[in-house]
Amino acid sequence: MVGLIISSCINDDFTTSPSATLTFSTDTVSFGTVFTDLGTPTARLLVHNRNKKGVSISSIRFRNPDTPFTFNVDGVSGSTFRDVEIRGEDSIYIFIECFIDPNESITPIRVADQLEFITNGVTQEVEVEAWGQNVRRLRSLRVEQNMTLTPELPYVVFDTLTVAQGATLTIEPGTQLLFHDKGAMRIEGKINAKGTPELPIHFRGDRIDNVLPNVSYDIMAGQWDGITIAPESFDNRLENVNMRSTVNGLRIDSCGDVSRSKLTLVNSWLHNSRTTVLESRYAKVDAYGCCFSEAAEAVVLLTGGEHQFTQCTISNYYLFAVPSEANLTLHHLLTEDMGGSLPPLMKANFDNCIIYGMALPVSPTDLTGADVFVRNCLVKTKGEDDANFLNCIWDEDPLFLTVRSDYYFNYHLKPDSPALGKGNPEFVTPECLYDMDGVDRLTSEPDPGHPTLGAYALPEDPTEETP
Repeated sequence: MVGLIISSCINDDFTTSPSATLTFSTDTVSFGTVFTDLGTPTARLLVHNRNKKGVSISSIRFRNPDTPFTFNVDGVSGSTFRDVEIRGEDSIYIFIECFIDPNESITPIRVADQLEFITNGVTQEVEVEAWGQNVRRLRSLRVEQNMTLTPELPYVVFDTLTVAQGATLTIEPGTQLLFHDKGAMRIEGKINAKGTPELPIHFRGDRIDNVLPNVSYDIMAGQWDGITIAPESFDNRLENVNMRSTVNGLRIDSCGDVSRSKLTLVNSWLHNSRTTVLESRYAKVDAYGCCFSEAAEAVVLLTGGEHQFTQCTISNYYLFAVPSEANLTLHHLLTEDMGGSLPPLMKANFDNCIIYGMALPVSPTDLTGADVFVRNCLVKTKGEDDANFLNCIWDEDPLFLTVRSDYYFNYHLKPDSPALGKGNPEFVTPECLYDMDGVDRLTSEPDPGHPTLGAYALPEDPTEETP
């Protein structure tokens, strides 16, 4: 009797009713764009049994026997699974990966299959898709003579791409350089990367999937090392470049020679670094219409040298730590006795800029007597104008569209920003007349003839943005 009762209870725990169907965490598992000839990160599908009784899934498989997708059920790999049990009001995990063979296409090609579940005679399916992108792989590349990178296919840099002294690396508009873990670029010769507002150049990590639903992996700093401009390198130019998600950002080293330009930055966005976004030591660096943002340490760190920053935004809403230094950190400004042994003191102008964010705006250094001037800038601190800070807006929120809690970073301004129309038109040179969007600063609304502070000329309505 006891045996019969126990047997009856066990049988009653599972149902054979066709109405006892499964539910899934999503109806489509999408890998987004993935590289051919390289495996993908693992996607996860949660399969729920919402019924009070258990069910037995008689078959789980992909429909296409030559599918580019592989999967495992609760950690066990296979191509077909039979009689998989899920207790009442319980669930199982299915982990899916994808491998797409290279092909001749320049544009991504969609591959898809259906993961099929048969339960009590009822068939249910989950769509699985990916877009296969061919890429050009660069391994231990040392550019010894002039070379041009073109936009037809992305480049994946697996270690260090070095431009040797005497060589120029030219990068055409729309080109993408995607750096693998610990990937880097070192410029001993010269780099000339000139994108356009419509076709910017991208330097980023090679994780092109999402870290969260609808949230790009770009929010993760530290995916690749960054770019170093060596002491012997001069006359570099980055224009309409979007560089992000580094360990060390863009680092400029110098032998102290400020008679030649080390780097000119125009209409570029450098952001999301585990240390600094831009660090320059004893070099001549100019930045026009650029945005520098998100860093665990200083966003912009300058030591000595000569610098001109015009129509720039320097801000910090870093996700993963409280920034340890001021957004704009300045060193080697003043000293009592040079003794002839140190490089010249810093000369720097910051004109029509916005300096704002979670950390202090400017390193707490008395600039009295220094050849450093902050003119017509919005600065996040209580203060007042003096011989070094001229015609500034103090302690007002510029009203960026950035929403840090939503992982949304956009340094356009809202329509009621106090920075609108507050710039000095005399500072708008041909290098920064047009912003990253291609908008003329001197003819744009709301106040033609009076440029808006920061990198962007026009405000945007936040109700039209979708974080």
